[in-house]
Amino acid sequence: MMGDRSGFGGIGGTGNAGGLDELNDLYEAIILDHYRSPRNTAPVDSPDIDLEVNNPFCGDEFHIQLKVDGDTVSQVGITGRGCAISQASASLLAELVEGKTSSEVRAAVSAFRRLLKGEEVSDEEMEKLGDIEALSGVRKFPVRIKCALLSWVGLGDALEEHLAK
Repeated sequence: MMGDRSGFGGIGGTGNAGGLDELNDLYEAIILDHYRSPRNTAPVDSPDIDLEVNNPFCGDEFHIQLKVDGDTVSQVGITGRGCAISQASASLLAELVEGKTSSEVRAAVSAFRRLLKGEEVSDEEMEKLGDIEALSGVRKFPVRIKCALLSWVGLGDALEEHLAK
């Protein structure tokens, strides 16, 4: 069995096959990289969206800032604290949404939710999610799904609210 080197409950599998172990190691490396070196953490000057989201049950919290030009997210800043899963997820989200339209962000949030619920996600959606697939192992730990979704739900809801104005 793969040891828990990460401090987040080990997302690795049972070690049944060498290929599976390598894939789990890759996923774990992606999550650890984003946890240790989160992307898009600089504050956004004059953000159009500026919100705080938190999960009071586990202590995960984020400050999310977006600059929106028309219907496109032009700049993202996400900072926060919490477990490796929540931090890596927010970092992956920040990388993904910059330069995307609101409909692309909405589609990504929907696909990510379905991925974590174990529901069907098309190959095209998986391709668009890219490295975010690394978080798919979280669904094996239902208590951690909220950690992975916190920043996504907050950003998605804030963007919808902003565009409705």
